[in-house]
Amino acid sequence: MEVKVLDINGKETGRSVQLADSVFAIEPNKHAIYLDVKQYLANQRQGTHKAKERAEVAGSTRKIKKQKGTGTARAGSAKSPVFKGGGTIFGPRPRSYSFKLNKALKRLARKSAFTIKAQEANLFVVEDFTFEAPSTKNFINVLKALGLEGKKSLFVLGESNKNVYLSSRNLERASVVTSSELNTYGILNAKSLVLTEGSLEGIVENLSK
Repeated sequence: MEVKVLDINGKETGRSVQLADSVFAIEPNKHAIYLDVKQYLANQRQGTHKAKERAEVAGSTRKIKKQKGTGTARAGSAKSPVFKGGGTIFGPRPRSYSFKLNKALKRLARKSAFTIKAQEANLFVVEDFTFEAPSTKNFINVLKALGLEGKKSLFVLGESNKNVYLSSRNLERASVVTSSELNTYGILNAKSLVLTEGSLEGIVENLSK
């Protein structure tokens, strides 16, 4: 798959790159995407929810009334779940929501996500760039030049670039990651995927292991 390379002014550089069909032109596996996104979202959950059960509620354990002769149901501790202020029956307990997925399936999911972006024509390749100093204004100018202002976009760099990262940090709808930090959810959550030339080799290498 051949894609034209743009500069940060949104103009064609006259060059093009050949994207690997094994990564950007496969048959998307939607179930693999579902599982990988599900795992990512599950890993974001803290799992610290907790409700007090009858043994943990503060209160007396004295039998609140005699067993027989009242004409009503028998009752023991006031901490019983049937009384107001009592414990919770089968309440939530702290737990981990994480689960395991095979590496091959996660690679398939990322390849499928890349393919979907390419099919939707929401994938761009730009030449490597940097800023002399962190500047949100300069990053906004790049977004405007690429026609991505106001759109949720993900920029993928070949290696960490502090100035570019800091320039995008204040923007709610723009994110910057390196090729090694990519995940299926991040790819699909962005409306547009912007790959720098330097990231392409790393992307293919990471998905070919």
